[in-house]
Amino acid sequence: MSAAIPSTTADPPLAARILTNWPKLAEGMLALGLGATTPAAGLPDDHFSGEVLPAIYACGRAMLFALGENRDLTRAEVETFVAPVAERHAEDRFPLSILIEAIHGSAQAVLAAAAALAQPTEINELVAISSRALVLLMHINVVVTESYNDVEHSIYNAERAARRELCLALLRGQPTDELAARAATPVTDQYTVLAIQTVPDDQPGPTADLLARRRMRILHRALETLTNGTGLVTFDGANGIALLPEDADPNSTAALHAAMAADLAEQFGKPVFLANRVTVARADLPGAAEEVAELATLARLLGRPTGLYRIQDLLLEYQLTRPGPSRDQLAGLIAPLLSAPHLLEALEAHLRFGVDRKSASKYLHVHPNTFTYRLSRIGELTGMSPTDPNESRILAASLTIHHMYPPPVVAATQ
Repeated sequence: MSAAIPSTTADPPLAARILTNWPKLAEGMLALGLGATTPAAGLPDDHFSGEVLPAIYACGRAMLFALGENRDLTRAEVETFVAPVAERHAEDRFPLSILIEAIHGSAQAVLAAAAALAQPTEINELVAISSRALVLLMHINVVVTESYNDVEHSIYNAERAARRELCLALLRGQPTDELAARAATPVTDQYTVLAIQTVPDDQPGPTADLLARRRMRILHRALETLTNGTGLVTFDGANGIALLPEDADPNSTAALHAAMAADLAEQFGKPVFLANRVTVARADLPGAAEEVAELATLARLLGRPTGLYRIQDLLLEYQLTRPGPSRDQLAGLIAPLLSAPHLLEALEAHLRFGVDRKSASKYLHVHPNTFTYRLSRIGELTGMSPTDPNESRILAASLTIHHMYPPPVVAATQ
């Protein structure tokens, strides 16, 4: 039978009032803890809310209920809430010292909130809650530290590194016997080759590195679920290639990969472009990887939506970008626009919005008449009118080649 904490006031016990306010308090703890750390400065607003906030909420509720039973939470109970979150932060290489500081900042926030809710006659209850909270804090610190240590020294991480090396060896056509033994992964005769790309981060730095590692973790787990841990992948947080065991049904493979693209985009918070080629012999892996990587890049540069792309989806664009005199001649069409970025932007907006000039001009933040003038100027400089359907397609092809193979930047001379 639960033993409720006695109260000397007519109000509900202090612990019960804290429990009533707990959802709001949990959000405040997150904001004053992890949300206030330096690495969080450039992260999306919801970066921690999906994983950390539910753990704070559940662990705090469990402590308050245990308080009503006049007991502390056990280490094992705390571990069920904290260990999964700590492991994910360790895999993302979130600094342990900053995480510990954030945890203590959150603890200070909840104790301050409890003190604000307490009445002068509830000092004994406030002391009891503070004492239980300190025991909880001790357990959290131990679980977090042990989780970081386990991830750092786990065989799982060593195997993942070996599997990455095996993937790279297969993609380079190098010997694989020794690497396959180290990775405890048999090499098969055929694979599905999958390219993974997302939009690059705007600015490099610690925040971008943290987000990249988070995307790496998310992708690894998605592929492990998809292949039961038999897939191989090399991914840097923005670009990568996965080698997946061959599926008997290509249509099923396409559906699974399309669904994975949508799921990854939701978790990454940015578009994701996948491209695949099925039934690839081991000897053909290097060429197939180059092909699917180029397809994914094409989809990204063309502004296509998140999804899976195969060569039949981008056949014309892919062919236009093959090396040769035609490609060079097409690329030269927009050369007169390269020194006028506003005209390149106008061409891209026109190709994106078509005849909807109002939306195109709004997208560029210019007056519709200004946009119309810029299209006219493009026609004068290139000899191709963007408003002519046939010539517009040629300009689109030229722009695609420009995106895929931008001219080298020439350093300015004094």
